[in-house]
Amino acid sequence: MARYTGPVERIERRLGVSLELKGERRLKGKSALDRRPYAPGQHGQRRTKITEYGLQLREKQKLKHYYGVLERQFRRFFKEANRQEGSTGENLIKLLERRLDNVVYRMGFASTRRFARQLVTHGHILVNGRRVNIPSYLVKEGDRIEVREKSKNNPQILASIELTKSTGLVPWVDVDRDKLVGVFQRIPEREEVQIPVDERLVVELYSK
Repeated sequence: MARYTGPVERIERRLGVSLELKGERRLKGKSALDRRPYAPGQHGQRRTKITEYGLQLREKQKLKHYYGVLERQFRRFFKEANRQEGSTGENLIKLLERRLDNVVYRMGFASTRRFARQLVTHGHILVNGRRVNIPSYLVKEGDRIEVREKSKNNPQILASIELTKSTGLVPWVDVDRDKLVGVFQRIPEREEVQIPVDERLVVELYSK
């Protein structure tokens, strides 16, 4: 399955929830969902009854698009979460939060996960002093994440830092905004991760 390259705000309107797919527009309250809070298309404002399967599928799509993960990758993460002890749904969220592109986004080096993924694949990010260009790389507790020296004057990165100053950072990362260096302090608890997804429905979908 190819990565979606169309207008991302269309996804948010179709699913009816903000998935943080836009940076500046979202933070300024100018996203398409804010202006048109209904599904796209000619019949977007019609009310339709959704089945149980439809609810489960919608939650999976929310989670996939929120973290920018393709179907094959998502299945791999789900299988790993299912192998671990504890709640499969909570394990899945924790694994997705450890993705390098997500951690770069959480640290404020990118205004969206899509831009964070681009930074990683283009070699702008170092993990413990080594360049890592795999967005799905799982960050461990205590890992040091930084923008490489040659990229610290990148205007898009600096703009992202300014944009995210008003929103604050999640408590499981510690960041020096001036040096563009951060530490992934710990894996977050599920209740700390504020995402518009009911992962229990995703588990039900894959358990059939």
